[in-house]
Amino acid sequence: MPNISELELQNLRHLIGGFDTTHCKMKEYAEGAQDPQIKQFFEKGAQSAMQNKQQLMKFLG
Repeated sequence: MPNISELELQNLRHLIGGFDTTHCKMKEYAEGAQDPQIKQFFEKGAQSAMQNKQQLMKFLG
């Protein structure tokens, strides 16, 4: 894998942090949801955010 620049590293860090925050928020919203469809919506959002975070983390490994 080619080396990434400092700017690219900062951008990755920013994106990973954003997806981590989104995952945590969506998970919390799902836990508080009463409606099963709303709960499922937030659970899927949390899962998607975690998958995106994991994909970006591969660039660091």
